[in-house]
Amino acid sequence: MKFGIGFANIMGFATQPGLRELAQGAEAAGFESLWTVEHVIYPDGYASKYPYDPSGKMMMATDTPLPDPLIWLSFVAAVTTKIRLATGILILPQRNPVVLAKSVATLDEISGGRVELGVGVGWLEEEFEALGIPFARRGARTEEYIGAMRSLWDDDNAEFHGEFADFSNASVNPKPTNGRVPIHIGGHSRIAAERAGRIGDGFFPGNGNIVELVDVVHQAAAAAGRNPSSVEITFGDAAIFGDDPLGAVQELAAKGVDRIIVPSYMFLSDTTEALAAFGETVISPSN
Repeated sequence: MKFGIGFANIMGFATQPGLRELAQGAEAAGFESLWTVEHVIYPDGYASKYPYDPSGKMMMATDTPLPDPLIWLSFVAAVTTKIRLATGILILPQRNPVVLAKSVATLDEISGGRVELGVGVGWLEEEFEALGIPFARRGARTEEYIGAMRSLWDDDNAEFHGEFADFSNASVNPKPTNGRVPIHIGGHSRIAAERAGRIGDGFFPGNGNIVELVDVVHQAAAAAGRNPSSVEITFGDAAIFGDDPLGAVQELAAKGVDRIIVPSYMFLSDTTEALAAFGETVISPSN
């Protein structure tokens, strides 16, 4: 089982000292990856419903620091040697896919092939409005952007012709170390699970019935002529902090989970020691 830390770039870990302690402590404890979250802006008084809290609101204030995920991960790359650098998730339809392909490939190359690109369609309509990007059809835009980025990573003189991205004779270098950067589809809807099965390297639902969602992923992958087991499943469950964390790990593995996400705020106090303790009691016995 792999273990990653989610919400990695928040609160005290948004700053350079906190980032360094989290990243180096997590690597030493046996965590496989760090997963960032993002919002370019925080639109005060937003009406869109946040899907991951019953209140419908994000658990952060207007002035909460939330660093750009790729820049934050670049610093992580500089102070670590092996922990993987993941976005969980990056709001893909808000990005220019050609510029993003360049940025992600650069980070992957200079880090020695450590990037995992988690992407989602977004939920905060007011943010899209502020960026001047249509909120409608963001799912279709996301899928097209994935294809566009992969075409740029696959070869020079690339071309891609779609509704939202259109280019010819385009070369982006450096290329990712291993040819492509793995793309994990975020979201807990059936549509997201189907998208992961059809075109994703992984699936990262924020919540939901993981057994049902994994089944949808596998069905969609099979229908697309892909090996269902090739789609990596990343998921978090509070049960790993219960009385039987090792049993919870085994249960998640039986449900098809390949990577367990642990929230960073569990390590806000005595960060290095708390990470090491989790590594000794949960990570090491699970692997």
